[in-house]
Amino acid sequence: MVKKYYRKLVRDKIPEIIEEAGKNYKSYRATEKTYLRFLAKKLVEEAKEFQKDLSDEELADVWEVIQAISSYRGNTHWRTMAQKAERSGGFKERIILDWVEE
Repeated sequence: MVKKYYRKLVRDKIPEIIEEAGKNYKSYRATEKTYLRFLAKKLVEEAKEFQKDLSDEELADVWEVIQAISSYRGNTHWRTMAQKAERSGGFKERIILDWVEE
């Protein structure tokens, strides 16, 4: 049997699903130090998948990772988001910047 290495954060029930399929695996819990880094990598992975497939399911994956990051950081980002939106605006106007002459 060939081992396929992932070394990535997975959803909580994935080990159970693998076990039910009768496969061997090794998993471990991320430390407090590494959890945020693994979440950041997962966010990029899920964002790339959403970029390829603009489905609600892929968007849900991105949103779930964002919620996990938010929860881990104590949901303190809301004030920062409001300040940034006040300063730079949001994305509701659908503005695409083509170029700027420097």
